[in-house]
Parts: sequence; structure tokens; C-alpha cells
Amino acid sequence: MRKILNIHRNDDPERYQCIGCSPFNPIGIKLEFWDDGEHILSEWEPRPEFMGWENVLHGGIQATLLDEISAWVVYTKCETAGVTSGINVKYKKPVYTNKGKLKLKARLKEMNRRIAVITAQLFDSEENLCSEAEVTYFIFSQEVAKAKFHYPGIRAFYE
Repeated sequence: MRKILNIHRNDDPERYQCIGCSPFNPIGIKLEFWDDGEHILSEWEPRPEFMGWENVLHGGIQATLLDEISAWVVYTKCETAGVTSGINVKYKKPVYTNKGKLKLKARLKEMNRRIAVITAQLFDSEENLCSEAEVTYFIFSQEVAKAKFHYPGIRAFYE
């Protein structure tokens, strides 16, 4: 399993405030990612300020987690940048904010010239599948990704 380097880690902290992956955002989720060859993986311990109902992780935060890990699938498996064009989340079980780390797992399901479809899953600390999503990304050519989205190329993500 390989650690994925955050390609934005040297960006201006004032400008790099992604709610999902920026280490500089004081209220952010601050996800980090690993690559097992087929899947992109992450772990995250929810904090109380992310609850909807008492000790239950808000559904919008779950969708954010699933969308964010999918973006890193686009970076590493599609080798480009993209933007979310659709997300279909299915909530299967409550996700508790006080029962330990959550696990996220995502993989590229299919890709054509302009569209990538990613499946993403969120598991609780006991490895129960709690929510899952099919996320559709509009993907850019590498030329556009480099010019407009500062995509550094696949090598920048791995040591």
C-alpha cells in the first residue's frame, strides 16, 4: 500500500482551504489517502461538530467524505483533474461520531474520454457498510488539467 502525497501541501494556506483535504482549514475534515493498487483508501475519526442528530454523523458530511475520496480516484486512477457532475448516495446504517474511526474506500468503475464513474463506500469502526455512493465526474484532458487546475502529473502523488 502506498501513501498518496497531497499535491496541494505546499500551496498558499490562505488559498488552499478544501473542506475535505486541506490540512490548513481549521474546520476541515483533513483526509489523507492511500493506494492499494485498485482502491483509494482513507480513515477519519469524526468529531462531535459534524453530527446531525445526537452522536450521528450528518448525511451531508458523509456525502462530502464519499465525494472527496472520489476526487482522489480521479487524480490518481484517471490521471487528471475533474469536477463532480453527480452523486447518488445511499445511506444504509447510522454512522456514529463517538464510536471510533471510519474507513473510506473508492475505486474507478468506468471511464471514457469525458466521464469517470467512481464507487465509494463508508464503513464504521466495526467494518459495517454504512453509506455508499456512485459519483460521476466530468474529467478534463491532461492539458486542461495542467493549465487550469494545476494538475502536476501522476508522479507527484507518489514518492
